Amino acid sequence: MISSGPLEDRLAIRELVESYNDAVMRFDGEAWAANWTDDGTWDTGQGELTGKDTFYPAWQQAMAGFSFVGFFASAGPIIVEGDTAHGTWYQQEFLHQKEGGKMNITGRYEDDYVKQNGRWFFAKRIYKILHMEQS
Repeated sequence: MISSGPLEDRLAIRELVESYNDAVMRFDGEAWAANWTDDGTWDTGQGELTGKDTFYPAWQQAMAGFSFVGFFASAGPIIVEGDTAHGTWYQQEFLHQKEGGKMNITGRYEDDYVKQNGRWFFAKRIYKILHMEQS
């Protein structure tokens, strides 16, 4: 499938994903959380967490176990319809655990977005691991 919808919106959604990834790599929880709607849903394969107040502490706990995170996205299709959109992203993760292990993960996000007051936010992110190596 090919992307569709206004180019300006598709670019803004790409910048949203870039902001998210930048926040992850800098361990900046406030910047990470700012990309979400308050009632958003996040699912990393362990079940859906709904509401920023619910999933932000889970993100903080997960990130506390890493000394380094490389987090890079490659876009699949982005479909914009008015003030809502859906996107697919392929994610490459390089994770160094504080306890010494390393993981390389390739995954896929299926995202739903909403535009509020002229800005795009994540309304839902569902992540699926496609391949993982640990050492």
